[in-house]
Amino acid sequence: MLRSLAQSLRCAGWRQLSLSHVRRVSEVPLTAEHYNVTRGDYAKVSELDLQEFTSILGSEGVITDPHDVGPYNVDWLRIVRGQSSVVLRPRTTGQVSKILSHCNQRRLAVVPQGGNTGLVGGSNPVFDEIVLSTSLMNQVISLDETAGILVCQSGCVLEQLDGMLAEKGLMMPLDLGAKGSCQIGGNVSTNAGGLRLLRYGSLRGNVLGVEAVLADGTVMDCLSTMRKDNTGYDLKQLFVGGEGTLGVITALSILTPPKPRSVNVAYMGCNDFEQVKRVYTTAKRMLGEVLSAVEFLDSHCQRVVEQYCHLPNPISPSPFYALVETSGSNDEHDKEKLNSFLEYIMDEGIIQDGTVATDLTKVKGLWEQRERIAEALLLDGVVYKYDVSLPLSVYYNLVEIIRERVKDVARCTVGYGHVGDGNLHLNVVGDTHSTDLLNLIEPFLFDWTASHKGSISAEHGLGFKKAQYIYHSKSSIAVDFMKNIKKLFDSNNILNPYKTLP
Repeated sequence: MLRSLAQSLRCAGWRQLSLSHVRRVSEVPLTAEHYNVTRGDYAKVSELDLQEFTSILGSEGVITDPHDVGPYNVDWLRIVRGQSSVVLRPRTTGQVSKILSHCNQRRLAVVPQGGNTGLVGGSNPVFDEIVLSTSLMNQVISLDETAGILVCQSGCVLEQLDGMLAEKGLMMPLDLGAKGSCQIGGNVSTNAGGLRLLRYGSLRGNVLGVEAVLADGTVMDCLSTMRKDNTGYDLKQLFVGGEGTLGVITALSILTPPKPRSVNVAYMGCNDFEQVKRVYTTAKRMLGEVLSAVEFLDSHCQRVVEQYCHLPNPISPSPFYALVETSGSNDEHDKEKLNSFLEYIMDEGIIQDGTVATDLTKVKGLWEQRERIAEALLLDGVVYKYDVSLPLSVYYNLVEIIRERVKDVARCTVGYGHVGDGNLHLNVVGDTHSTDLLNLIEPFLFDWTASHKGSISAEHGLGFKKAQYIYHSKSSIAVDFMKNIKKLFDSNNILNPYKTLP
């Protein structure tokens, strides 16, 4: 039977992942060598370039010490590593404009970088590209509390924005596991999905405007704050999901919905993925307007979270787990709907066990079971992460097929993700970097996804690691038009080269 969270879960507090538990920067293979990439025809940073950058930013805005530059070269997963020797940290759009104007004239390649929480190598150098960090562009420009419209610089951290808005009774329309370090500009540049997409939709629908600096230093001001602006082409959408290849987003305006007064979470055990799907379809039908998230994880995920994050399983062991969240304005109404839903799925045998949280602290405790999977896997070994979208009819099949293919080489293969929007996170964990293991996964995984009418990237973009596979999800004609747009916006191809387009 259902039991209270207090009876079943001792919640461990969120902690920042300590990278001392994983490989050192120097142990990560160089991207250029590991992937056999040829450097483009770009200039190398000279002493005169450094003097120009210092004149724009001051000495505090130019980082050249190898020890300090090192973390900017490596991705969060410790899979890719560039060789940049310079990190630039502007504070204003004007400074970004001057930097890119100089780089374009000199043909110096630049990689924009936000919180560096990406999973496809999109924000790291491949060779010696200059890293343009937006971390100091972290100011809130304005907030219209009546309309719920926020205007801010691109370097604002997602969790800090959410906390600021909470004081005004508002919230950000997206929530990610990396919210404590990811930046809103990076979120927009990759069109991040996250945990709230089911309720609030994608960033494409929530971003009202962007300000971006093009490769030649031109400032593209599309920073509208109007919800309805039907004048000409919607150019801002080129930067949403553009992964920094068309311009560097420096500011944006975004819708912020009211913060729910009532939040409830149910964590349930299922015998198979068919039952997880029934949880989702039943939740849509019975919870309706208060349904805000439907997530799932398999038993392998639960095991590593318990082992490495010391979070006890709040219910009895099951092959699969489903997490359903409701959020609304009437606590009594929401709880009544959730209780009716839970009684129904228990009576129908759709779930075997479950627990409910209504207190905010306990709600966060249950969410940790889902949000800390990525952290736990990274502590388990070298992680090959894949973010795809698939029809629910074949959704978990891919996990089982890959698990069988790599069973003699990998430590484990796990699946979790956003059932509500068909987004699957498939992770394969190995002991070390292994070409044999990688070859068992790629390109088979992308071929299989394409053959089932899925997308090889649901929410993390293509970055470096998936750029050559874009044809699995886009036609050659579409890719040719993308290349033409890239050439129009960045004729010297200095912005985030080797990324997104083959």
